[in-house]
Amino acid sequence: MQAQEVKHIPLEHVHQAMGAKMVEFGGFLMPVRYGSEKQEHLNVRENVGVFDVSHMGEFLVSGEQALDFIQWVSANDASKLSIGKAQYSYLPNEQGGIVDDLLVYRLDDQEYMLVVNASNIEKDWNWLEQQRSRFPKTNMRNVSEEVALFAVQGPRAADALQSLTDVSLNNIPYYHFEIGTFAGVGEVIISATGYTGAGGFELYVPAQHAEEVWNAIFEAGKAFNIQPAGLGARDTLRLEMGYCLYGNDIDDHTSPLEAGLGWVTKFSKRFIADELLQKQKEEGIKRRLTGFKMLDRGVPRQGFEIQNEAGETVGTVTSGTLSPSLNIGIGLAYLPTELATEGTRLFLNMRGRQLAIEVVKPPFIKK
Repeated sequence: MQAQEVKHIPLEHVHQAMGAKMVEFGGFLMPVRYGSEKQEHLNVRENVGVFDVSHMGEFLVSGEQALDFIQWVSANDASKLSIGKAQYSYLPNEQGGIVDDLLVYRLDDQEYMLVVNASNIEKDWNWLEQQRSRFPKTNMRNVSEEVALFAVQGPRAADALQSLTDVSLNNIPYYHFEIGTFAGVGEVIISATGYTGAGGFELYVPAQHAEEVWNAIFEAGKAFNIQPAGLGARDTLRLEMGYCLYGNDIDDHTSPLEAGLGWVTKFSKRFIADELLQKQKEEGIKRRLTGFKMLDRGVPRQGFEIQNEAGETVGTVTSGTLSPSLNIGIGLAYLPTELATEGTRLFLNMRGRQLAIEVVKPPFIKK
């Protein structure tokens, strides 16, 4: 089998010039860190950091049946979206697993944008194309290569960016967006979203203007201690909030109800696998994705077993790290429902050593 060729984001050369350590992630060569991951993480929590997440996929869905199509393929209720609003959702498969988690933006009366995970662009596109045959009055366009995406995250993000646009950033509510001129570039989607829990914006920029916008962001943010941040910090930030990472905590075989995505599963409408998931909800789930913190010293990693006092394996870590904010090990794991309650004491099997852990309800850091 031929190895897949690594793809490249528009500003790869810029990150290399900034001294970033580049790694392959989701099929793309990406900056994982520029210096200290911990420092990048804390700077996002305290000031403002910039992630280049241009590897993400963007699909435009339009036409008379665009909403009907999105309602069928995604679990959240997109009919609740007014123009200028976004929502978190997921694409269920016919077995009740998760094809991908995504954002749905309503751009116009009959136009939406779906933002999908980099590693799933081709898979998602093929899956959606397959479903689209039921909705002939729907058009779909993959614009992933035409869009650069910068996540400017942190409590000082609005202050750092405001001089670059006439759009009043503080007046964009969470999960809303505006389309305007930014750093002299028109048609930029300025979205009050992000996957860090630190506040801030995601900027969808025409790819040909990526470098000038990136440079303008850093120039404008100098007074606010703006720093670049890599995928390492992005992962620890999302984990402190208990957010799922596709491929770790959720995949084609995990139940969205077990993964805690019941809040974006709307049975008030029809969607793929709705009956199967409704039945699962009525019967009650057997396991649940939950958080835990280390009581003993140690850093949990994906794949480590969780055991009860008798040494029986009751779960497996899906995501784990040393929390830069708390300075203790934290993680996510699927546990039997009866054990997935706050305060339950269990053990992490770390290469044969049993280390004490306690079940906690994410987010790990309270705002």
